[in-house]
Amino acid sequence: MLDFIVFLLVFVVLIRFVAIVAIMWKVNGAYILPYIILLFVLILMASCNKQDDPLFYPCKDGRCDSVFYVDSPGSYQDNNGYWHVEYWGPKYFTVAGKLDELYEEYVVNNVPLVEVAYDSNYWVTFDDLTFTVPLYSPFGLSSQYGTRIPVGNLIYSIGDIAKLMEPLNIAGYQITKNTCFDCPYSERLFATYSQYTYKPRQQFYLDNRMKGDTLSVYVKATFNTDLGWSEEMNHELKIIID
Repeated sequence: MLDFIVFLLVFVVLIRFVAIVAIMWKVNGAYILPYIILLFVLILMASCNKQDDPLFYPCKDGRCDSVFYVDSPGSYQDNNGYWHVEYWGPKYFTVAGKLDELYEEYVVNNVPLVEVAYDSNYWVTFDDLTFTVPLYSPFGLSSQYGTRIPVGNLIYSIGDIAKLMEPLNIAGYQITKNTCFDCPYSERLFATYSQYTYKPRQQFYLDNRMKGDTLSVYVKATFNTDLGWSEEMNHELKIIID
């Protein structure tokens, strides 16, 4: 409302100066260069639009930080940075996190515009087959789809495997024979998400076939998912299933 009032006042003054300059030129041809300069400045002020999108950094403390860790009974991180998860019955383990707070301009109705995406390099099928796929670019299947996966004496692509047994990523998403790899929305399919909370939690699939295996969980935290300045933080948690 204040911006509209200022614009209206500038517009009225601008019209007034245009009339004065026109009259002075018509009546006596007075030296009007200062008035023309002032008129030009007023025109620039009137033409300036308010910037609706906040352009400043999204996090209050000037740096968007995030921390993620395994939060399951008996889990711990060893001296080499690997998380240890004990399989003792439940079909999942939990990855928890903490995100820095956003400025009020990036909070809508007390809901912070933050998002966390989860992925992993570990896949399971329900035919007693498990395998890992190295991810060169987490949260997108561009590299996964072309990766050749050795299975015994045969070599399959992940697309081939999907046609046969529809693998489940332990992050919670599945690839089926009908999955579209090249659709505009495809990138959002190959991850699971937690939104609008500074304390995200996500469960990952776990079963006894995974005992003794090592895997990676990938986490991407996005600060401000709307217009304006956005920041991303990427994490990799290396996990050993005991």
